[in-house]
Amino acid sequence: MKVRTRSSAIIGTICLVASLALTTAAADEPGAPRQAAKVALKMVATAKNPSAGAAGPGGTVWIAERAGTVRVLNGQGLGEPVLDISGETTTDGERGLLGIAFDKKFAHFYISYTNLEGTSTVDEFAVRHGKIRPDTRRTVLTQTQPYANHNGGDIKFGPDGYLYIAFGDGGSGGDPHGNGQNLDTLLGKLLRIDPRGAKPYAIPSDNPFVDDPKAKDEIWAYGLRNPWRFSFDAGTGDLLIGDVGQSAWEEIDWAPADSKGGENYGWSQMEGNHPFRDGTEPANHVPPVHEYDRTGLGCSVTGGYVYRGTAIPDLKGQYVFSDYCDGTVRSLQIENGKVTGVHDLGVNGGEVVSFVQGGKGELYVLDIGGSVSRIDPA
Repeated sequence: MKVRTRSSAIIGTICLVASLALTTAAADEPGAPRQAAKVALKMVATAKNPSAGAAGPGGTVWIAERAGTVRVLNGQGLGEPVLDISGETTTDGERGLLGIAFDKKFAHFYISYTNLEGTSTVDEFAVRHGKIRPDTRRTVLTQTQPYANHNGGDIKFGPDGYLYIAFGDGGSGGDPHGNGQNLDTLLGKLLRIDPRGAKPYAIPSDNPFVDDPKAKDEIWAYGLRNPWRFSFDAGTGDLLIGDVGQSAWEEIDWAPADSKGGENYGWSQMEGNHPFRDGTEPANHVPPVHEYDRTGLGCSVTGGYVYRGTAIPDLKGQYVFSDYCDGTVRSLQIENGKVTGVHDLGVNGGEVVSFVQGGKGELYVLDIGGSVSRIDPA
């Protein structure tokens, strides 16, 4: 689902950091790095290539499997599929069922997948009494993909009630079509739409480019290479994006809850804080809040969530993330848009393809090889 661009080869199966030394500071010093929380991974289920997940109605956790099935986590593991579109999607390259989301009232369920032609598709289903109503299915948005990689595909509802959709730059390598900086395409962008405001959807009137005839109205932010996983902080509303790098730098981007959108994260002029090839930094470039290079084992950042659960008090407020190739679960301590601490949490999730946030804020780690694990206190 991502690209091991260290060798510039597409991961044939989706199957898809180095530790930082921190100086010790006084415990009462403002912004001082805290000690790493003590956590453990408890495997709670096995899935077939789990790719994404979402908090569902009644405190449930729903897990998407790459080939096109959705199953609900229970005390015995994962139940039988509650949705199966496996006959409608393809899993070559980085394709498949890539994202799922519920609206705030759990009245509608959304899936993001690539169809048999490789076109990115977002569909909606009505939900009644916690169950999907297949007969209500409708397509909300589609986007043609020129290549089989960098599809993005994550979807989330923001605190504002709108649906956000992440699309990569279209694929291949080095953004050959210049999509990242081109406002006349949805590729390489984070979109913001109102799926219930019209059919197939409405554009929020305060989207940043609605008055620009040369830009797509759906765009919220741009300059993204492959924003594979993004999330909103359930406590503050801040936006965090894990954007997969080309060959040297992985980055995490941040925007405050009161952002008006329009951020340019730089690709393909920039890779992290660094000019890409002969790129020139855009005047409006918003640099990442965190980056790491590929001198270690990392090759493809997997964005996660700010922890807002109660089981691990020492982790509260920290952004948890990993890397598909490295698998180490890490956290960032972020204050006022700046990282004040980076922690290795001492556990490895395998080929970490996604995180899931349950309804009470606890986090789950998905290994594309099959394991679904919960992050518990050690």
